[in-house]
Amino acid sequence: MEEERKITDSLVTYLEYFARSGVTHLPAGGGGRLSGEVESNVYSAGVGEKSVSDAAVDRASLLAAVQDELGDCRRCKLWEGRTNIVFGQGNPDAVLMFVGEGPGRDEDIQGFPFVGRAGQLLTKIIEAIDLTREDVYIGNIRKCRPPKNRDPEPDEVDSCMPFLMKQIEAIHPQIICTLGAVATRNLLGIKTPVSKIRGSFQRLDHAGGVMVMPTFHPAYLLRDPSKKRDAWEDMKKVRDIYKTFI
Repeated sequence: MEEERKITDSLVTYLEYFARSGVTHLPAGGGGRLSGEVESNVYSAGVGEKSVSDAAVDRASLLAAVQDELGDCRRCKLWEGRTNIVFGQGNPDAVLMFVGEGPGRDEDIQGFPFVGRAGQLLTKIIEAIDLTREDVYIGNIRKCRPPKNRDPEPDEVDSCMPFLMKQIEAIHPQIICTLGAVATRNLLGIKTPVSKIRGSFQRLDHAGGVMVMPTFHPAYLLRDPSKKRDAWEDMKKVRDIYKTFI
């Protein structure tokens, strides 16, 4: 009964998302494949399996082009104190992408996202939903560490966001999980606290309507372990929807 309830809840979430994306009907059968009309609507909304033409694209090359364009970035003042630009890491053909706030001390030293204590917890979270870091892609709102890990200033976000959006465009994930307030607020363009919208899929309209699940940042979970249960509930919903795309 518990497994049936989980499947039903996931199906309801999935159908609600289709409705918000403008899909008005689904075929009664067809072996799991959407009809041509519905498939077109779903893909245009950024939902559904990756198309054959998408699969043929060398997404690694697209990401490399974005990184080349970023270059030795000096578009904002953060370059003065950084050790490394932290571009992002993971599977360029990922179904699921995580977006955090930005690099901390360990990330700045190593040049990779989420490699410190918070990163170790994120790795455990990913593994708990039956995936590995190699299955997903991990990026950040900003790519340089700020002084004392402070929140990003508007000009810093404005400098970095175009490159994050190009990464999302290159990868074309079906699901994005935003980690914490900074990532959620800046990617979705909202001011609603994460605690108010976590656990509910949102829609990133300026990226084809990709599904976005806001949840708590792993660093916050380390400070307040009582929120781990809420984060786990969020990730179970991500896991269940993920399974519909593979």
